[in-house]
Amino acid sequence: MSSVSEGRFRGSSVPLLTPPPRFATLLTDDGVPVEAVYEPCTAGFGAPDGGAAGTLAATPVTIPATTPAIVVAHGFTGAADRPAVRRAARVFAQRAAVITFSFRGHGRSGGRSTVGDREVLDLAAAVAWARRLGHTRVVTVGFSMGGSVVLRHGALYTAEPVAGGAESAAGVTPVRVPEREGRIRRTGAHSDAVVSVSAPARWYYRGTAPMRRLHWVVTRPSGRLVGRYGFRTRIATEEWDPVPLSPVASVPLIAPAPLLLVHGDRDPYFPLDHPRTLAEAAGPGGAELWLERGMGHAENAADDALLARIADWATATPPA
Repeated sequence: MSSVSEGRFRGSSVPLLTPPPRFATLLTDDGVPVEAVYEPCTAGFGAPDGGAAGTLAATPVTIPATTPAIVVAHGFTGAADRPAVRRAARVFAQRAAVITFSFRGHGRSGGRSTVGDREVLDLAAAVAWARRLGHTRVVTVGFSMGGSVVLRHGALYTAEPVAGGAESAAGVTPVRVPEREGRIRRTGAHSDAVVSVSAPARWYYRGTAPMRRLHWVVTRPSGRLVGRYGFRTRIATEEWDPVPLSPVASVPLIAPAPLLLVHGDRDPYFPLDHPRTLAEAAGPGGAELWLERGMGHAENAADDALLARIADWATATPPA
């Protein structure tokens, strides 16, 4: 992991009550700068919402670096500073340290979005940063596009040597499949458990009106202008070459790491055959599937109660 710059949030009374966050710019293995934010676990630092200035519900305690870390991968057109991502980070931080970041082409990160292809390198840089900060257990939680990225990341990066994959080396994370990014080695880039929320099972899906609109944004010059100026998302013009490993093909390669699939029964982008196909691909006992009644799509639809349950699963599930 390369950190080319670090900073802090602007001063306020909140850091006096909770551990201060850290800003960093991470450099991916293909040279793209990615903005990231690290927030220590807030357990024991007052009320979950930060409380009123000068009031504490508990005496501050030192959170060890061995506390689990959750790395959050946002959806397409999201970013580290979007309200839904910040809300997820706040809930997760009550149980674990949290890293949020902006995928390439989003927020203040460099590069252009490849809509789930090269983004796996952005996630690997964030996971490696968590381990460099001292966290021995790292869980990835992805939403929508980020949900597909955490699945591919879980398939590509492993803590143990894998037959037919890249040879392992001291301090190096081997990879599972001979994909393009699989030829790049990154120290400590593997996840210990994976949570995928509202993810597609397959690429090029156009079966719903929102997905047809998304394909217009990604594939047409006028759509990319809308993406850039309407959604603050810079989108690459090149087509995938080669086509990356699909989410459904990635799922069987994640084991023995635990996998949780979460999907809403009112998701307007991906109907329920997507999570069910992913769960089936994982095989018996390979994945836990939560079908959430009344839930829509991704981080915007995940309420605090669901986020808390996800964090409980992520911190309670032992390493594989």
